Amino acid sequence: MTTLEGFLQKSIPELRELFLERCRPVPQGLVAALETDPRQGAQQLAKRILQRRRSNRAEGQRLHSLLRFELELWLQGMTLIAGVDEAGMAPLAGPVVAGAVILPRHYKLRGLDDSKKILDQARRAELAAQIKEDAICWSVGFAAVEEIDTINIYHAGLLAMQRAVQGLSCVPQFVLVDARRIPNCSIPQRGIIHGDALSATIAAASIVAKTTRDAHMIELDAQYSGYGLASHKGYPTPEHCRLLKELGALPIHRRSFARVREVLGLDPVQTQLFDDEPEIGAGATASSPVI
Repeated sequence: MTTLEGFLQKSIPELRELFLERCRPVPQGLVAALETDPRQGAQQLAKRILQRRRSNRAEGQRLHSLLRFELELWLQGMTLIAGVDEAGMAPLAGPVVAGAVILPRHYKLRGLDDSKKILDQARRAELAAQIKEDAICWSVGFAAVEEIDTINIYHAGLLAMQRAVQGLSCVPQFVLVDARRIPNCSIPQRGIIHGDALSATIAAASIVAKTTRDAHMIELDAQYSGYGLASHKGYPTPEHCRLLKELGALPIHRRSFARVREVLGLDPVQTQLFDDEPEIGAGATASSPVI
């Protein structure tokens, strides 16, 4: 094992590689020695190591906070807690996809967050792969475009959530859901407003759902070239709307959505998005509150 004196004999680039790039444990006394080292590079390295420590401490506290709802359930003796979230409510094309994930107790993954806050696609994919590897079990559920146009996007999102929960290889004892209550679900559940930013299991489900849907839209891009599906994933970006008007609607475009209906020369759909659904917070029971 290298002693403190041995580390101090190394060059600053070598120490930088060890403790910043390779994230090796910093031996006691090294930072203090670097701070008193007359070399400017040594002092800068000490500052960066301290910054890394503060960042790691803050991330640890954030991840612990993400487990607040799970901790409450673990204290009640529950171990199989599923988080559920969907992706693809707003796009003009493609299915809506839901993810369901059961994580190990006290699970902490650096960078775990609401998928909408993770802008780097490669980073989202890395997190999704790690979540799938670490999870007790996970599943995804799809609701197709035809179902979206038949029962509306809100209920299609709930249908995808039902399918995701049903697809889990083990039955959860409790379900945490982002802002909703899953109908026809006999498992106790709790809807949490902004749950994908407040619950680790819901955040994990949001990442699995988002990356699964994105990958599906990339596959559809190969089938329907010229619409930029791999880029905008079906969302109503200016480029997508322009191409929709120029090239017309595809079979995967949602005909219940106003912009698609306009291109097709159809009348607007005169239905409520949330018909037959209670307001958030209303109608919640003791076993399925929405907070």
